[in-house]
Amino acid sequence: MEKMLLIGSIAKPQGIRGEVKVKPYTDTAEDFSGLKRVFVDGQERKVLSVRIGAGAVFLGLGGVPDRNAAELLRGKDLFIPRDEAPDPGEGRYYIADLLGAEVLTEEGEFLGTLTEIRQASADIYTLEKEGREILFPAAKGVIVRIDAPAGKIIVSKKRFEEVAVR
Repeated sequence: MEKMLLIGSIAKPQGIRGEVKVKPYTDTAEDFSGLKRVFVDGQERKVLSVRIGAGAVFLGLGGVPDRNAAELLRGKDLFIPRDEAPDPGEGRYYIADLLGAEVLTEEGEFLGTLTEIRQASADIYTLEKEGREILFPAAKGVIVRIDAPAGKIIVSKKRFEEVAVR
């Protein structure tokens, strides 16, 4: 299990006082409200302020006093320790907990290993099997069951075949 969770990436500096605009990878931008610290390039940064607006998050970070310092963080990923992350809730999972899972049909046919999840209106799952990529949306009826602790995702073969892109 990953010790650090990716929660967003720094899009650009915001203003002249060192604030950064963050593209959140969380369910809602409000998930940033309770943060006390984040890690950028393995370095801990204290969260001094959080503003939320228009689907973006604006953070004031310790050690980032001005726009020039904020510019150096452009494009960097933000992480938090897993033990400081909120419980995802019943039937919900962190992406980090699903990566590497085997994707199988209900009949047990191995379809591939999950290598990436891209966030969209319906998340796009990328599988790797024998050096080839297979993409499919997590649309209604495709995923039957997720067993994150066992590293298995069970899909409906019929629905999978309808939506998969090879």
